[in-house]
Amino acid sequence: MTGYREVSVGLRPASRSLGELTQADIARFAGAGGDFNPLHLDPAVAAAAGFDRPIAMGQLTAGLLAAWLTDWCGVENLRSYQVRFTAPLMVGEAVELSGTVVAIEPLDDDCALATMDLVATADGRTVVTGQAGFVAAS
Repeated sequence: MTGYREVSVGLRPASRSLGELTQADIARFAGAGGDFNPLHLDPAVAAAAGFDRPIAMGQLTAGLLAAWLTDWCGVENLRSYQVRFTAPLMVGEAVELSGTVVAIEPLDDDCALATMDLVATADGRTVVTGQAGFVAAS
């Protein structure tokens, strides 16, 4: 049972709030992932697309949500992860990462597969939703 979290349906691990996203954060992520779309980097291009400032890559927000989850459950226990992008995260916004355990299926005497609904919000808007499966204590 080593390394497995004790969980129950309805469990909500402590959320994580990350301070205002900076243009430098986006530029670093662009360099790491190779996504140099000017919508993320150039205020004039973002304005022409209808945004008042550059927006983060969806994968940046998905990565922040995955990091929050795996810091809590352990990356070695993650079995599935999927997300849906619902709204842009913009430069200057803070993001809140959270989730709720919605199901637990026994695997054997020592462990179970837990399913968690995930959400990232900014300024009261949901920017990413998702679901993950991870091994937990039974």
